[in-house]
Amino acid sequence: MDEINEEINVPAPVNADIVFITEAAEKIKHEMAKVIVGQDTAIELMLTALFIGGHILLEGVPGIAKTLTAKMLAKTIAVDFSRIQFTPDLMPTDIIGTSVFNMKDSEFRFREGPVFSNIVLIDEINRSPAKTQAALFELMEERQVSVDGRTYPMSYPFLVMATQNPIEQEGTYRLPEAQLDRFIFKIVMDYPDLEQEKQILHRFNNDFTAKVVNEIQPVINAADIKRCSEIVEKIFIKEEIISYIANVVHETRHHGDLFLGASPRASLALLKASKAMAAISGRDFVTPDDVRIVSDAVLNHRVIPSPEKEMEGITAQDIIRQIIQKIEVPR
Repeated sequence: MDEINEEINVPAPVNADIVFITEAAEKIKHEMAKVIVGQDTAIELMLTALFIGGHILLEGVPGIAKTLTAKMLAKTIAVDFSRIQFTPDLMPTDIIGTSVFNMKDSEFRFREGPVFSNIVLIDEINRSPAKTQAALFELMEERQVSVDGRTYPMSYPFLVMATQNPIEQEGTYRLPEAQLDRFIFKIVMDYPDLEQEKQILHRFNNDFTAKVVNEIQPVINAADIKRCSEIVEKIFIKEEIISYIANVVHETRHHGDLFLGASPRASLALLKASKAMAAISGRDFVTPDDVRIVSDAVLNHRVIPSPEKEMEGITAQDIIRQIIQKIEVPR
C-alpha cells in the first residue's frame, strides 16, 4: 500500500496516525455517552464531518435530543462555541455582525456577530426567512463574511451544526437547495428503541435538571482536529472505489424517480466522508462499506424525488437505497 500511495505522491498514514484518530473519536464518544443514550450512528457521522470540516444538518421530531447532542459534541472540544436561535424576525446583521459608528474616532468599526466562533449551533434553522438563511451561504462555503467591502475570515476550526423539525410547517421557511447542498450531511435522528428509552429514564431518574451535562469535559483541541483532518487526507482509496462513488452520483442524475440529482459537491463529500469513516474505523484504506454507510447522509438532502413519487410516499432515502443496491460493488 505504501508503494501505491507513493505513486500518487500522498504518503500513507502510519499506524500511529490511525491510532491517534481512533482514540480521539473514542474519547469524544465516551464523554458524550455520559449524557446521550443511543444515537450511535448520528454521533459517528458527526465525528466524520468534524474531521473533514463539513457542516451538519440534524433533522428530527421535537424532544429527540438534536440540540443536546450538538451541544455535547461542542463541549468535548476545547474551542469557542456559540448558539443562535433562529426566529422569523432575525436579520442577517443579527448573526453576521454590523458596522457601528465610533463617536470617539469618527470611524465605522465592524462588530462581529455570533457566527464568529469555532462551532456554531443554529437551532431551528428553518424558522428564519430566506434573507437570513442566505446570509449563511458565503459563511458556510468559504468560511468568511463580506461586509462593507471587507472580508472577515473565520478562525479554525469552523463548523456549523443546524437543527430543524421536519414535522411542523407553520412559521417555517424551507431551506433552498443551494443551502442544503452546503451541508455535508443531513443526519436524520430517530426515536430511541425500548431499551434505550429505559436507559434514558434511569439516567435522569435522580437528575431532573441534567447536572450530568456539567461533567462533560473537553478531550481534544483545535490542533488535534487539524491533525485528524491531515490524517484523513492520507487515507488510501483505490481507483475502483472512486469509480464506484462517481457511478452512484451519476445514477442520481439519470434515475427516473428523481427530479433533481446530486452535484459534484456530493461526489467530493462522499469521497471525504468515506475516508474519514475508514480512519475512524481504524483503517488506512477505504472499503465500499464506508461509502455505503455515509451515502444516505450525504445524498438524502441533495436529491429530490419526482412529484409522482412524492405523491406515492416514496422518499429520497428509498431511492438512494435502490441506487446503492443497483450499482455493482467493486471487489
